[in-house]
Amino acid sequence: MNISNNGLKIIKQFEGFMPKPYLDQALVPTIGYGTTHYGLGGRSVTLNDHSISKEVATKLMKDQIDATYGRAVNHAVRVPITQNQFDALVSFTYNLGVGALRSSTLLKKLNKGKKLQADKEFKKWTHVNGKKNRGLIARRKKEAELFLA
Repeated sequence: MNISNNGLKIIKQFEGFMPKPYLDQALVPTIGYGTTHYGLGGRSVTLNDHSISKEVATKLMKDQIDATYGRAVNHAVRVPITQNQFDALVSFTYNLGVGALRSSTLLKKLNKGKKLQADKEFKKWTHVNGKKNRGLIARRKKEAELFLA
């Protein structure tokens, strides 16, 4: 399964566009729509990198999703899911990383066929450096809604 335009739109909405490199909330150098690496297996973003356009940022994001985050969701989920569920899980994984998905109770419950219980797991992932984060609360709410849609 591949991410839909709706899934890309949600990720863009919550990541926001930054043409210049910046440190994200976890202090990781980032550019565009939350991209941390250039291309497939490419080098990490640094704070000294040049600005990029929205078009380049979209391509970088989509390439990262296809090669890493979408692939991780496809490999980790062992039950049939809808496009909306896939998109929600890719957004979650793009934001938190493949390791977070693999170790999550969300994935464990989903793979046991407990989709309604899995939905409630999104809200547990709303902290940055031990503190609740409004942006993550909103993102997890949107992902949970999409997951159930």
